[in-house]
Amino acid sequence: MLATVSSATLIGVEGRPITVEVHVSGGLPSFTIVGLPDASCRESRDRVRAAILSSDLQWPQHRVTVNLAPTGVRKGGAALDLPIAVALLAASGQVGAGAVAGMAFLGELGLDGSIRKVQGALPLVDAVTAPCVVVPASCAAEAALVRPRAVRCAPSLRCLVAVLRGEEGWPAPPTAASEPEDDTGPDLADVRGQPLGRFAVEVAAAGGHHLLLVGPPGAGKTMLAERLPGLLPFLGTDQALEVSRIHSAAGIPLPPGALVRRPPFRSPHHSSSLVSLIGGGGPHMRPGELSCAHHGVLFLDEMGEFPSDVLDTLRQPLEEGRVLVCRARASVVFPARVLLVAAMNPCPCGSDGRPGSCRCRGAVRARYISRVSGPLLDRFDLRVAVDRPDAEDLLPGGAAAAGEATESVARRVAAARTLARGRGVACNARLPAPTLDAAAPLTPGARRVLELHLRQGRLSARGVHRVHRVARTVADLSGREAPVTEDDVYAAIAMRADVFPPQEVAV
Repeated sequence: MLATVSSATLIGVEGRPITVEVHVSGGLPSFTIVGLPDASCRESRDRVRAAILSSDLQWPQHRVTVNLAPTGVRKGGAALDLPIAVALLAASGQVGAGAVAGMAFLGELGLDGSIRKVQGALPLVDAVTAPCVVVPASCAAEAALVRPRAVRCAPSLRCLVAVLRGEEGWPAPPTAASEPEDDTGPDLADVRGQPLGRFAVEVAAAGGHHLLLVGPPGAGKTMLAERLPGLLPFLGTDQALEVSRIHSAAGIPLPPGALVRRPPFRSPHHSSSLVSLIGGGGPHMRPGELSCAHHGVLFLDEMGEFPSDVLDTLRQPLEEGRVLVCRARASVVFPARVLLVAAMNPCPCGSDGRPGSCRCRGAVRARYISRVSGPLLDRFDLRVAVDRPDAEDLLPGGAAAAGEATESVARRVAAARTLARGRGVACNARLPAPTLDAAAPLTPGARRVLELHLRQGRLSARGVHRVHRVARTVADLSGREAPVTEDDVYAAIAMRADVFPPQEVAV
């Protein structure tokens, strides 16, 4: 007897619809899975058998063949355990074939028959074509985000079979907890001193400009970077669904309610490999940290310690907002629209880089700086040198006033982003070069400043456009939609400083 059940498998951050076909025929008892299954799929034979027997159901003593169609797509993961078990029960006559018609199944089976959570439930449910999908109870909140499919859940295979036989009703899905929306994380007021660094963080958040902070240890680079996500506005519905889909596929725990509303903040260690940062690695191509930071912040602390080949792989994704990973069997596109923030020391010894304070030999320091190539350095719209704050700024009761809080700065950032949306982009960093003159007209004085720096070789053609966009953001933060002034351009150039001596930068 033959039975078919709908399901899905995960490739990258997208689900692919799968049809599970089970054929039970005469012959010596055997169980075979075909259709390019991976090791976890082949091991489902033992999990399905133990789960069926633990649920007081009959294991057919016949020849069983399981086909995962289409056969040209590689399948993986334990999410196919439940559809294989249901199709086997239907093929052996223990469940009516009409009871599973129009339904899809996703779930991992425990040896005791329990239905367990699977990775990537959100893209998997989105991929199935059936109008109703059955998922583990712990995945119900994720599955409910996909419309207009009906979502059903069951705690165990025994309970599911009872429902399919009409002996019981569908269990109610667990109630999704709500998450407080007012928690914005660390406060920017905690940062003492650093007026230029604070302003650079505000400009980066308002315009989506990539930011590089260079300074000695203890200057506050990491503190500034960790407070940047709190300045960003909450994600819209489409953006939240896109980020939630990526986090679900990557196995990152989702917040209560299963919808990521806050821009993500990812900070990989400097020992991270190229695959862990970009994505790929196996037949199912897991998303990397770059994609997990989509619509959020990717923070590279101690960027000078990252391997140079890993850093250079970021150059194309930063321009295109996506990563195309090509392998022999498939090509996968990972979204990668991130705000890149990096921090590093001027030299390996951790000094401030001034003459007489550095203990590094010239070759050691040059090799350290050369890990950040010229093309990658040029992609940072903001390059700010951060010095150690004064003692009066750090000691309790000092003369320095407390910095502005995150809440007030976030209001200016939101207003600047609103102005950018009026120009047809999410932020000023995405303004196309042909539309810059119309979106950010320059006063005669501002144009002369840009022309002077371009003729003197201080700015490249790409650098002129980036300074132009940053100047537009500076003007937006002051609430002016008027043409960009000379002061705005000077402020943008001041935040694009030569943080390394020119002779030591590897171009």
